[in-house]
Amino acid sequence: MQVAMIGLGRMGMNMAKRLLQGGHEVVAYNRTPSKTEEIVKEGAIGSFSLTELVDKLTAPRVVWLMLPAGQPVDDHLDQLLELLAPGDIVIDGGNTYYKDDIRRAEMLAAKAIKFMDVGVSGGIWGLEVGYCMMMGGDQSVYEHIEPIFKTLAPENGYLYCGPTGAGHFVKMVHNGIEYGMMQAYGEGFAIMEGSPYAEFLDYSQVAHLWNQGSVIRSWLLELLESAFGKDERLTEIRGYVEDSGEGRWTVQQAVESGVSAPVIALSLFRRFRSREEDAFEDKVLAALRREFGGHAVKTSES
Repeated sequence: MQVAMIGLGRMGMNMAKRLLQGGHEVVAYNRTPSKTEEIVKEGAIGSFSLTELVDKLTAPRVVWLMLPAGQPVDDHLDQLLELLAPGDIVIDGGNTYYKDDIRRAEMLAAKAIKFMDVGVSGGIWGLEVGYCMMMGGDQSVYEHIEPIFKTLAPENGYLYCGPTGAGHFVKMVHNGIEYGMMQAYGEGFAIMEGSPYAEFLDYSQVAHLWNQGSVIRSWLLELLESAFGKDERLTEIRGYVEDSGEGRWTVQQAVESGVSAPVIALSLFRRFRSREEDAFEDKVLAALRREFGGHAVKTSES
């Protein structure tokens, strides 16, 4: 199939390459021209404006957005609304909030432009092993563009999840689960690091061992094995953890739905805590212990 790829970051670039390797025709655009020039060398058709990109596509056009969530998606859709025609298809493969999908699908539908939301997991390894994908939108549109998904995903690695927003909703929950799993691994290795056995333990070997038939084996442990192999005690990095937004959305959804999700919520809050030094709430706790029990405190100078 012919497909346009807008956004050639770490994910978009590799997805475009995988599509090319699968025999699809890729028309590519990125706001940084050097990225477009890079994928042209791989066999893509380059475009250096959205107008040029749309002009190079055959109707009904298929346009895949691989952009940061939020305003960048809205900005590109505003421009595409003026360029695309009824019957064209827009796919959002970024980490978009599912409620934004519903709003955008309605906006595009007013001009008879079709919309699919696709949650994509696989990171920088997807080019080699494929991307796990979760789709939302009209099922007939999904079936029309399914050859794209077959190329991008490993065998049995994609699923039509339901109407608009369903794909990104399932991906949102996926990322919330990921937060909890990562936090559990972090706490486990921290317990080992604080134990009298720490000096004897090679954490890369421990991570490798746990992937040999253990009930907690996972790809995340494979990545930990690699990370500890490069830096045995992670001395080269700070324990400062960002969040991409999907963990927050998962917790918000749990609150809206009245569903208890303490592990995911606490793993998100722990990321917030990782960014603080000498946190104010800890000062409050120390002050209270001093006031009610006369417990010693460490001063700013100590």
